[in-house]
Amino acid sequence: MAIATNLLQASASEWALVRRDPSEDIFGVQICGAYPDSMTKTAQMLCNEIDVDFIDINCGCPIDLVYQKGEGCALMSRTGRFQHICQGMTSVMDIPLTVKIRTGIYDDKNIAHQLVPKLRDWGVSMVTLHGRSREQRYTRLADWKYIDKCSRLADPMPMFGNGDIMSFEDYNFARENSNVAGTMIARGALIKPWIFTEIKEQRHWDISAPERLDLLREFTNCGLTHWGSDTQGVATTRRFLLEWLSFLHRYIPVGVLERVPQKINERPPSYFCRNDLETMMASSNCGDWIKISELLLGPVPDGFSFLPKHKANSYQ
Repeated sequence: MAIATNLLQASASEWALVRRDPSEDIFGVQICGAYPDSMTKTAQMLCNEIDVDFIDINCGCPIDLVYQKGEGCALMSRTGRFQHICQGMTSVMDIPLTVKIRTGIYDDKNIAHQLVPKLRDWGVSMVTLHGRSREQRYTRLADWKYIDKCSRLADPMPMFGNGDIMSFEDYNFARENSNVAGTMIARGALIKPWIFTEIKEQRHWDISAPERLDLLREFTNCGLTHWGSDTQGVATTRRFLLEWLSFLHRYIPVGVLERVPQKINERPPSYFCRNDLETMMASSNCGDWIKISELLLGPVPDGFSFLPKHKANSYQ
């Protein structure tokens, strides 16, 4: 996800976010903005400057800083502006425009079912619905019954459902009990990125701590290649690694679970794993995440501290 105005201002760090790796066979860019002119210009620039398969509008971000600017979830209540954004962007794009939304702004008032048919008529190619409102953030279970209702109103436009998919069983349930054309996996993939292998092979994978460390090592190598191996590149890679570890520590190894599968919002009691590395990876202490980063990127600078910026990485 990138901020439209930052892309238009040629922010190097923002453009780094939309760089496609040769290994990515499907690549889309999600942009966040509040004004038809800037969103349209950004869409046109992305189509001209990078190799991209689709562009997505962020209409689901609940963060106060974004919402107060009229971006993210705020667009759901500003249908006139939202319509102009969608129609402006599709007029300059030769690739699909997709949209990510939530059920609504407030806990007791769903509005997605009113918005979905309009998005279809505005030229949107696909919608993804996160089954929670902005007010709920991540504190309630996703409402898959409502997702199913909205997906039936979207026809013939495909709709994807999003929320609480943490295992192949969750995925199977979502596909078998709704009319969605597919699913989006967000926190589940941050906590357990091998979930896609589990879905493909229909099994629970008791992945070992050394295998997980290898994934982290590959991640840091990609970060250093992407941002550079100088001081700034190492610092940026470490920041992204620590943000990921703030989600990844929530994974409970299959071999120590009392009940399989793990559910995404369950808070486990304190526990020891099968070895020291696995125990450190399960720690909710930021200091342990920093130690893991030092295994891969070397010592942190004096006075270094870290605080996760996204509340979705916390148990609710």
